[in-house]
Order: sequence, then structure tokens, then C-alpha cells
Amino acid sequence: MNYLKAAFLVIIVAVIQTVISCSSHITSKSEIDPAFQLNLTAPIDKWDEAIPLGNGLTGGLLWGKENIIDLSLDRGDLWDLRPHPAYTVPGLTYETIRRMALAGKADSLNKRYAIASDYPTKMPGCRLVLTLPAGIKAESFHLDMKRGLGTIALEENDVECFFSAVKPVAIMKIPGSITNLKLVANEAVTKLGNKPARIERDEKGICLIQDAALGLRYVFSVRTKRIKDYTLIAISIVTNRETNDPLELARKQAGKALTTGYKRLFDEHVKWWNDFWARSSVNIPDPVIQQHYNLVQYFYGAASRKGAPPMPLQGVWTADAGSLPPWHGDYHNDLNTQLTYWAYLESNHFDQGVSFLDFMWSLKPVHEEFAHNFFGTKGIVVPGVMAFDGKPMGIWYQYTLSPTMGAWVAQSFYWHWRYTMDLQFLKERAYPYCSEIAEALAGLMKPDKNGKLKLALSSSPEIHNNTQQAWLTPNSNFDLALIRWIFSANAEMAEALGMADAEIHWKDLLKSMDDLAVEDEDGKLLISPDEPLKESHRHFSHLMAIYPLGILNIEGADRDRKIIKASLEQIDMLGSKFWCGYSFSWMACMRARVGQPGRALESLKDYMDCTLRNGFHVNGPQTRKELSDYNNMRAFTLEGNFAAAQAVHEMLLQSWGNMVRVFPATPEEWKDVSFSQLRAEGGFMVSAERKDGKTVMVTVTATVDQLLRLRNPFGKEEYESDSNLKKLDNNELQCEIKKGQIIKLKLKEKVYK
Repeated sequence: MNYLKAAFLVIIVAVIQTVISCSSHITSKSEIDPAFQLNLTAPIDKWDEAIPLGNGLTGGLLWGKENIIDLSLDRGDLWDLRPHPAYTVPGLTYETIRRMALAGKADSLNKRYAIASDYPTKMPGCRLVLTLPAGIKAESFHLDMKRGLGTIALEENDVECFFSAVKPVAIMKIPGSITNLKLVANEAVTKLGNKPARIERDEKGICLIQDAALGLRYVFSVRTKRIKDYTLIAISIVTNRETNDPLELARKQAGKALTTGYKRLFDEHVKWWNDFWARSSVNIPDPVIQQHYNLVQYFYGAASRKGAPPMPLQGVWTADAGSLPPWHGDYHNDLNTQLTYWAYLESNHFDQGVSFLDFMWSLKPVHEEFAHNFFGTKGIVVPGVMAFDGKPMGIWYQYTLSPTMGAWVAQSFYWHWRYTMDLQFLKERAYPYCSEIAEALAGLMKPDKNGKLKLALSSSPEIHNNTQQAWLTPNSNFDLALIRWIFSANAEMAEALGMADAEIHWKDLLKSMDDLAVEDEDGKLLISPDEPLKESHRHFSHLMAIYPLGILNIEGADRDRKIIKASLEQIDMLGSKFWCGYSFSWMACMRARVGQPGRALESLKDYMDCTLRNGFHVNGPQTRKELSDYNNMRAFTLEGNFAAAQAVHEMLLQSWGNMVRVFPATPEEWKDVSFSQLRAEGGFMVSAERKDGKTVMVTVTATVDQLLRLRNPFGKEEYESDSNLKKLDNNELQCEIKKGQIIKLKLKEKVYK
């Protein structure tokens, strides 16, 4: 009898343990945080409104209607890399462009060399189409950002799908059986001149094999396995860039996933996402902006990963409409790549940002060759519009070939050093990259009659589009601000490395540059020395000195503040008639940086109208048509999303100019707000809380030995601290802080209560 009781207890314990072990992927509705959920009603009949899933290298869009499930599959390195024919025409060099532009022959230049081409281009993958038994119907679609899980609610059970964060596979769990499964090639691939994809079926699944230009072969392998009351599907995408036999490897990876099983794969996947979300958090009282902020952080985890290609215009979610992606899904270095990698720094997601830095560093030899052969200069020149192999594409030469775009890319290297204070990164990556960019720019300039260095050609994205008028009088404020910034940044980095001669060199070059061009002594920033901004414009190229470069700031001289005020008042006067979606989120960042929290929030809310129901940024307003004449534009790109997340950061924490500022531009509406482990320049991690409009707690943790300079976050209120902070006359608190040391400040108890 005792034996039977013991056996019964063992069975009960085993059942309980089984239930507990399954809890990682069975979440009650009461446990779901709506701020980390994206819930869409069925049907989803457009690819760009789908549930986005991914693991940095591969991505998927989950959509469909009735009993049809679509999963659009993509991989970041699927590129047709045939060279753009314009750059293979004999005689096309920067000197050719210079001569024709200065002679007023932009039309002739375009007719002779601006050859339109479908390649190079990011190529879409293919679509997995599943047919469920008749009578089964998709009721709604969901994204659980916390766990990187997409689900489709059916009448009784859910379809589940995730792209493993740690294995090169995607997994789908389908209740019951599937009546049909097929892989559909994207027509755009054959329109590029490639042979149609080959489909192979066997008893275990289906494969699509595509041969593309320059010997590229890629394979989509889908393996299936019936397990009790559900069907398990494993998907692997492999190219011959990683193996000589992509078909064999794709089948092997998918088959291994089926053997491993759903629970084990999902548990390790969730562990990765738990670690990702533990890096930082933000809590604001606006549920719409809060959800979007979380979604953008999710995009970093899903679409950018160390060791994988960085995000081009659409990340790992290339268009699935039988056509090539907008702008060929390229790497646009005239703002898109830069804005896309703005927000990883403060959110402490360095592995996501390193993807872009590693990529640009790997292309350094390509861009050195480009500088030498095309521009006739030493150093690095980065194309403004770039393919996956780093080579130029696009035919608006004012912007695709603007040599100053590389200085904006270089800011990413500089910022990564400032936020990590990694001396090795500074020595081996940041300074070498930035100095070569600046060396090329110095080599392309010549002194004018006053001894000031000028580029032969100058432009300002994307002023006057592709016309003769777009060649501006040197130096445009866009070019000038970037050149002044990189010379100054190089001097700072050289000083940090103890390179006294190099520091003097960069400071001397900085002295040889003009000041920023303004309409009068305390007036508005001009586009170029002889041209004011006359109409609404989507790209704030002439305002680069304000944001993101920070050359002009509200804590500078009185004249700086007057220029900022006048320039932004001009923006207000001209309106947003010709703004794109990203213009609104970029302006939100700028308004926060200059201490206009109400206007920052207004711009951020305007930006939200430039998103689809799944959160994807598109380039025009969707409902409030009065915001912009681009209201019919639906081209999906990602940079606006990330600029919106950065705007939230700018509202909550700023650290430019070696000063940490907590809640520097927090809107009045955000009475209760907090954040945890956001990063600041200087290598600090900062957490803070604001209640009823007052800062009540700030914690600063050092990741390196550093002098902490903190703007007093409590204003005139009394506070207490566990550290001996020195109070300076300018409302600044100062303290030498050691690596790992934590400084805590809080509002005095009597005030807090």
C-alpha cells in the first residue's frame, strides 16, 4: 500500500513538473503586458502589415486570411551584386562630374552617365503558404515582443511561429494537420533575369533552390513532422556563401530542429530574449508611444545581430509583392543607416549596433579603393547610396557621391566609443576609421582666397533633387557641419590616445574651415553661403549642426541659442508640407535636444500617423492627410522607427558635452515616468524615476573609471545621496567614480511624501 502511495505521488510530482516546464510558452492572458503585445485583427492581406519576426540574419512576415497562412521569408545577404552599369562606364570619375557640374551641364551628365538599373539590389526571398483544413479560420494575429513569438488565434487553438534567436532556423507549430504546403518564388527575382526557382519535394518537406547572378545560390528548406495533435515545421535558409552545398545544409539544419523539438528550441529562444530585455527598460504614461518604443527595441533584437548583416532600408523584411523593394532595399548613407542605428546606444543594446560598425569596418578596403580610384584622394570615401558589397549605386550624383556622407557614418564609431569608453575600440576602430574619413575630406578641399578650405562640389540632401541647382555654392551647411564635426571629434580622440601631434593637426584643419553660414549675424542657418531655405523640405540637412552633431546647442553662446531659435521658427513657418515620416521623428529628437519637450511630443505623435498598424514606418501620413503632401506614400523603411525611439531617449536622458542630464526634456503630460539602465556618454548606466512631475530617484553606475558630471536632477528640491557629490555654481554635481561603483540620489523623504 505504501508503495502504491509513493508511486502515485511520483506521478503527481511528474505532472506538476511537466506543467511548470511548459510555462515558458503557455502564458495566461492576465500575465500579458499590453505594452509588449501587438494585436491585429484578421485578415492581414498585405505583406507590409504582417507580424514581423526575425533573428538578425533571417526574417519572416506572418500574415494571411481565412484558412490560408502566409509566411514571407527573407535573409539579410540575399543580394544581386552585379555592379551598377553607371559605375562601369569608362571616363566616369569624380573629376568628370566636377567639370560637368561646374560647367552647368548637369543634364548632359545625367544623360551620359545616369543609367537606370535594376541592380545591384536587395532581393526578396520567397513565401511559405500553408492551407489549413476547411472550416478553420484565422481570427487574429499577435506578436509577443517579450518572447519573439508570433501567433495566429484560431477558433480553438493557436498557430505559433518564432525565428530562433540562437539557432539558424524558424519554427512553426500548427494545431492539427495541414492540407497543403508550398513555397512560392518571388517574381521579382526572375524579372532580374534569373532562371525560375527549382522546387523539390520529398516525404519530409519541400525545398526551393534559386540560382542568381554572379553564382549566388540560396535554398529555402521546409521540413515537417506530425507530433500527436500538432504539426511541427522547421525552416532553414542557406546560401552558398557559407557552404558549397546549401541544399544539404538547409535540409540538415531543418531536420535537426525537428529532432530537437519545439519545447527545447523555444526555451533557449526565450532565454535569449529575456537577456535582451534585461538590458534596459523605459516606462512612460503614453500607451501608444510606449508600445511603439518597445516595438522598436524588438526590431533591434529581431533584425540586427552581431555577426549578421546590418539593416538596410527594410531590414530582414524585404517587400513581398512581386516587385523589387523600394529604393532597391539599399544602404542609404544620407540619413537612413545613421538614423537606424541612433537608438541602440542609450538602450544598451551594443550587440545590435556592432552589426553596423563591423560591416562598415569590413568595407574599409573597398572604400579606400573607391577614394583612390574614383575620387583621386587618400583615406576613405563612403558612397551615399551603397550595395551590400560597399560599392556605389544610385544616380543622383549630388548625394550618392557626396564624400561627406562618410563623416556621418563615422559619427557612429565615435558615439560607440563615447558610450562605452572602450579604449581598445577607440584605438583600433573609432580613431582609425574617423581619421581616414577626415583625411579624404581634407584631400578633396582647396583653400579659397581667404585661406578657408572648400570642396570643389557641395550639396545638401536632398535639396533641389537631381538638378543643376542641387550643386550648391561650397560649402553647404550640411557639408561644413560634418567636416567641422569630424575634425573636432578626431582632435578629441587623438587627445584621449595621447597623440599630441595628431591633435594639433586636426585642430589646425578645424581653424581652416568657415563658420556655419547664417542669414545674418544672429539669423537662420542657410542651406549654403548664398541660399536660404525657401520651402518645406523632408531632410533637415542644413540643421545637422543642431542635431545630431550638436555643434550648436542651447548651453552654448547666446548667438548659438539665437541661431537655433531662428532656424526652428523658420521650420515652423514653412511647415511640414514636404516632410516624410522620418522627418517627424527626427524633428522630435531635435526639439528634445533644444529643450522643447512639448514640441518634441507633438512631433512624435505626428510621426505615429506615419506608421502602419503593425508599427512599420512608411514615408507618408496615413490618416491625417494635412500633415504632408506625401500622404499617399506607403513605401516602408525602418529609419523613422528608430529615430522615434531615440526621441524618447532624448526626452529622458541626454549626455552630450560630458554632462549627464536626467529628464531634460520630459513633457508636462508625462507626470510619472521612469527608466532603468539607459546608457549615457562616459560609459555610465543611469536609472531614474519621476513621480507627479518631480524627479524622486536617480542611480548612476560606472562601467569605467570616470568623472561624473551630473546636472542636478532635483532642481531646487532637497535631495540626499550616498556619495560625496561636489556641488558647483552652475547646478552641476561632480564626483570621481570607479568602475562598478553605484551612486544613488533621491528626493528627501519629507518632500517625496
